[in-house]
Amino acid sequence: MKGFALNPVLVVVIVFLLCGCCSGKECTNSGTELSSHTLRYELFFSKNESRKAEALTRYADLKPARGSGSLTLLPRRVLREEEEFSRAIKYQKMKNYDGLNSNFLKELSLHDVRLGSDSLHWRAQQTNLEYLLMLDVDRLVWSFRNTADLPTPCSPYGGWEAPNSELRGHFVGHYLSATAQMWASTHNESLKEKMSAVVAALGECQEKMGTGYLSAFPFELFDRFEDLKPVWAPYYTIHKILAGLLDQYKLVGNAQALKMLTWMVEHFYIRVQKVISNYSIERHWLSLNEETGGMNEVLYNLYKITGDKKHFVLAHLFDKPCFLGLLAMQADDISGFHANTHIPIVVGSQMRYEITGDPLYKAIGAFFMDTVKSSHSYATGGTSVQEFWSDPKRMATTLETENAESCTAYNMLKVSRNLFRWTKEVAYADYYERTMTNGVLSIQRGTDPGVMIYMLPLGHGHSKARSYHGWGTKFDSFWCCYGTGIESFSKLGDSIYFEEEGEVPGLYIIQYISSSLDWKSGQMVVNQKVDPVVSWDPYLRVTLTFSPKKGAGQPSTINLRIPVWAYSSGAKAAINAQDLPVPAPSSFLSFRRKWSPDVKLTLQLPITLRTEAIKDDRPEYASLQAILYGPYVLVGLTDNDWNIQTDSAASLSDWITPIPASYNSHLISLSQESGNSSFVFSNSKQSLTMERFPELGTDASLHATFRLILEDSTSSNISSPKDAIREFVMLEPINYPGMVVVQQGTTESLCIANFDSGIGSSLFQLVAGLDGKDGSVSLESKTQKGCFICSGVNYDSGSAIKLKCRPASSDAVFNQASSFKLQHGISEYHPISFVTEGLRRNYLLTPLLSLKDESYTVYFNIQASKGLRSAA
Repeated sequence: MKGFALNPVLVVVIVFLLCGCCSGKECTNSGTELSSHTLRYELFFSKNESRKAEALTRYADLKPARGSGSLTLLPRRVLREEEEFSRAIKYQKMKNYDGLNSNFLKELSLHDVRLGSDSLHWRAQQTNLEYLLMLDVDRLVWSFRNTADLPTPCSPYGGWEAPNSELRGHFVGHYLSATAQMWASTHNESLKEKMSAVVAALGECQEKMGTGYLSAFPFELFDRFEDLKPVWAPYYTIHKILAGLLDQYKLVGNAQALKMLTWMVEHFYIRVQKVISNYSIERHWLSLNEETGGMNEVLYNLYKITGDKKHFVLAHLFDKPCFLGLLAMQADDISGFHANTHIPIVVGSQMRYEITGDPLYKAIGAFFMDTVKSSHSYATGGTSVQEFWSDPKRMATTLETENAESCTAYNMLKVSRNLFRWTKEVAYADYYERTMTNGVLSIQRGTDPGVMIYMLPLGHGHSKARSYHGWGTKFDSFWCCYGTGIESFSKLGDSIYFEEEGEVPGLYIIQYISSSLDWKSGQMVVNQKVDPVVSWDPYLRVTLTFSPKKGAGQPSTINLRIPVWAYSSGAKAAINAQDLPVPAPSSFLSFRRKWSPDVKLTLQLPITLRTEAIKDDRPEYASLQAILYGPYVLVGLTDNDWNIQTDSAASLSDWITPIPASYNSHLISLSQESGNSSFVFSNSKQSLTMERFPELGTDASLHATFRLILEDSTSSNISSPKDAIREFVMLEPINYPGMVVVQQGTTESLCIANFDSGIGSSLFQLVAGLDGKDGSVSLESKTQKGCFICSGVNYDSGSAIKLKCRPASSDAVFNQASSFKLQHGISEYHPISFVTEGLRRNYLLTPLLSLKDESYTVYFNIQASKGLRSAA
């Protein structure tokens, strides 16, 4: 992505104006732990008074109190709306900028896009829809009614929406946005009724208070905010409510929401102007060191609708000058800043560019994006550690459980989306795809509605379930990342298609997701069908068909993104039988014509398997690399080893191989009943034990899943585990490819060893269960006839498994202990699964987005065979 060359003197002058002609701006977010939502919540409910006092003392040291002598030297004037507004209008006229953004790609309405039911995105959307419908209106608005002194039936929700949480109400704002987006995406009428009821209830609260103020907490929190005293981000919550009401108006057409919104903004306009009038504009800017969310963004967007200059001026008053000034000077100095406090400010400045045409704000967005992407991003596209940006290109030592806050992915997608609309640069669309695929789709726990994560752990052997927050709960979490999460999964169709207006309209397809678009300018419905991506057939295949509307006859241009991860060799495109030349990666394949129902446009792109070094310029960390397949980050299912040694001349295909499609039919689990519980045959740290039946999506479910490997490789493929009865087999743990279960005689417990280790014997004949029950099997050693894998009777978890020989006389206890219920594997291979050869063991690779509670490693220590050194 290209930067913008600006005259350095001009930049200094513009930054001076941007900062309000005042000197000595402070960006104190780099100095206080209270910038972290996690720590704020922890301190707020902590009983450790000494820790609270220490944190608040640090806060006070950074924020001058009202009446501070230094503030008396600063100008005491109101930033009059006439001055600021007229300055922007003069710039527009000087540059002949009409504010219509005619050169930008146009967003297409969520109302016109429908996700295909065969897509992962549709499944994620439906899981989110189920959650949105699950939430109760009265419980959501409880604290709003309480603040307005209205009756409060039922009980409030917990977590960050609890009635004693200072951030209460923020999720309700997100809920308004998410439901508006989801209704536009699905037209689910039950959802429309629910969200309309929330707007009506909030309207009653606002009317009762009578000042335009609307919040779930009293305005006393704003008194503390203006006094520069510790308070938990009241404008952050107000932003969410404003944005939610704006989305209800724009996407649903709810006129009451717009009336409520403008009344709220009038209230806060007066409030901010009083601070500036009574003290100084500097005083207001000092208060912006508390997180204010995307206040500038929502207010600029409101101005686009109303044209009210007050909305424009108030938006600019939330353009945090000390941070935007750094970016305007193109200084990579974001280390130590709270990431999600500042990304929304950049998004807001992008909206200012769209209104004014001032290139400074375009340059700010581009420089910021390049800075984050080149120096502060992980392979997932995510950014931040423990909510903050670390030192640039020093990412190797940040890998832990608290990486890549989900909110930052949500907001970085906005930044990249805007830049793409302005520039049509494929790199921004590539970033969007990568971050959506890994940083957003990874945060849901499968199809469990209302279960999401705050952080995305990227350290070695970590799990989504074992971070500081772990998985949230449906009714007692409501973290900031729950709010952005429900929005992300409600608008999954908003960046698949973009439109270029003109005499011949153009359609840009930048995300390959099964979906349909009612393209009104093109006078047709575009249907996109994407074949499921798999590891054993490394191609992305897309088919586009067209349904012109009655009377349509105009030509249009279809532009298909050729991603950076695609190979040129093997790429194919065709319209019916006519082959099209496919351009190099990082460009667009464009074709103009009249599109009729008998036209089929196909695209086939080879998917690259590649490694990517972590963003770290220290030589000792050069070997720390992630493995990607197209846009998918592949993780190793390992919690204790991540070393890979390769031949320096070898290609990736020499040491990373795909799992064949047939292997899922070879997976088994072996269970028994003991007492009143079910137990499964499990690999417990390379020893075999009986463990309680596990939940799907856990390490335990992996430990209880094995692949049957037939001794006779010429035998016909087995379509189900029962086909292997009477065959000699080996048992390979699913997450330890290349290792098998071995027995070393009747005195030793069974264990796991490398296939070619020469330890013990690994062949067993799978026979009908000795207990004679339907569906049961026994495993008899090939080398020790009459000896079977045997557990015991009336055991508990951890009971060791041994090889035991059958007694001379019939023994019901032995028969029971040697018989297992044969079933399909509890876990299975994801369609995108590979095996990579490691130094001491092999690893099963699977997409990060597919995991629930399993342990995984994102970055491997990949070294050439000359030697392995520590990289972590």
